[in-house]
Amino acid sequence: MKVLICGAGQVGFGIAQRLSAEQNDVTVLDNSSELIQSISDSLDVQGFVGHGAHPGDLQRAGAEEADMIIAVTSIDEINMVACQVAHSLFNIPTKIARIRAQSYLSPQWQDLFTRDNMPIDVIISPEIAVGESVLRQLAVPGAFETISFADDLITVLGVTCEEDCPIIDTPLKQLTELFPDLVAVVVGISRDGKLFVPHSDDEMHAGDDVYIIADSAQIERTLAIFGHQEQQAHRIIIAGGGNIGNYVATRLEQRQSRTKVKIIESDRKRAIEIADQVSRTVVLHGDALDPEIMREAGMADAETFVALTNQDQVNILACIMAKRMGSARTLSLVSNSDFSSMIRSVGIDGFISPRGITISKILQHVRRGRIRAVHSIQNGLAEVLEAEALETSSLIGKPLSEAELPDGMRIGGIVRDGKVLIPDGKLQIIKGDRIVIFALAEQVKVVEQIFRVSLEFF
Repeated sequence: MKVLICGAGQVGFGIAQRLSAEQNDVTVLDNSSELIQSISDSLDVQGFVGHGAHPGDLQRAGAEEADMIIAVTSIDEINMVACQVAHSLFNIPTKIARIRAQSYLSPQWQDLFTRDNMPIDVIISPEIAVGESVLRQLAVPGAFETISFADDLITVLGVTCEEDCPIIDTPLKQLTELFPDLVAVVVGISRDGKLFVPHSDDEMHAGDDVYIIADSAQIERTLAIFGHQEQQAHRIIIAGGGNIGNYVATRLEQRQSRTKVKIIESDRKRAIEIADQVSRTVVLHGDALDPEIMREAGMADAETFVALTNQDQVNILACIMAKRMGSARTLSLVSNSDFSSMIRSVGIDGFISPRGITISKILQHVRRGRIRAVHSIQNGLAEVLEAEALETSSLIGKPLSEAELPDGMRIGGIVRDGKVLIPDGKLQIIKGDRIVIFALAEQVKVVEQIFRVSLEFF
């Protein structure tokens, strides 16, 4: 696939890195010669210096042969015009744009992004996607990662096995015998920096990070079995009153009347703006790294501290301070993937990666076959994919035990007629089933080929 990416910032770099590693023909266009030099030196991609919305620059970057354009510059209007030019002049089939300003996404303007007006096939709104990810983590405090699939019927949980976890050192096959009615499957284990798909004889050890695909109705029970019975927080402090922080606070006010939220915002003008928009949230003007502001916010009694500023270093340090001052749990926004690997080692309970979320949204439209959703795990070490089975599927009509599935992947859940089924060896997939799969990065292409051939007409 020939992919043209407009924007060589952190998100553009991450997308280019992922797609080029999968042998796609990737070209990156940006008006910064330094960024283009950096991405050309680091990745197997073509780089061009130019304006993402200028027809001549797009043509020079190969727009006439592109199968997809992904516009992720820092300016919404450039992204929008790039997609319009890509459609009107170069007839690029798939057009994806990152749009951050919520005013463009208001329901009253829902006809704006249509083929007859501004032909953008996929809109990526990082603030909303990241905000919803934060809210999911707040709702499931025992997990360090929470992802929803199949209209929220299935949830993927990332859970750490502590020393007191009651099921460590137990073969996975025995879990089915111990909990026969539990609709949950362990699909991935991260141990000593290595992520693998376990077999039935494998055991979980203390310190393992475990990925579980579960029926959303059984989240609390699943977490309890893994030794996590943390209560949902009702005293929350947010550092950073940007679009994401404001979104989270507003939604918490709407969804949880008992929750008390405080926001720490360093910009006085922005703090006043937020105070005018929220009703019950307390807004404090100050620096999240100032111990006096932390104490004034009541950090000693906070159940969860969430750092959502636009600076990774501030978020990480603020979480460390919050933990030392008494916050029971901390969550940090981390844009730089180099920092994400160290988050857990410094005592931060969970993190949210805007770049990872954006890349996952885009991968959904890059993957072949009837793929309905994709989420990248651990900076691309694995993926969780949701696929829909059509009548041509080679998996239909025989037990899963007879399916020739490659090592390094596992089917974790199947939704049929609104009900979540556990994928045991006797189960047979039928037309219309929605299948949630965990696959290691090296097996994603193999899995994609299996589902491309069997799950969609070409």
